[in-house]
Amino acid sequence: MNENEIFDEKRETKKANYACPHCGERNEYDVRWMTRTKKKKTRGNLNERDRAQYEKSRDYMVRIDDQLACKNNRCRRRFEIPSSQSVVFI
Repeated sequence: MNENEIFDEKRETKKANYACPHCGERNEYDVRWMTRTKKKKTRGNLNERDRAQYEKSRDYMVRIDDQLACKNNRCRRRFEIPSSQSVVFI
């Protein structure tokens, strides 16, 4: 079974505060996330394994952005998002 058959996908943008590791300036950044919500109904011809996988699945979000550009005009360097969390269960 493919994930597209279990989940509906929607892109979201969430705001987060990060400090640039190069210049130290803290700003609010837009971080893109892919939200995957479980479908209410699936196709009818599921076998036992696919049905069990569907029942165990949960809604979750996957972070799309791995790096951000500093908003300070003098710095403008790219830095990685300091959080190691790239998947969040809803």
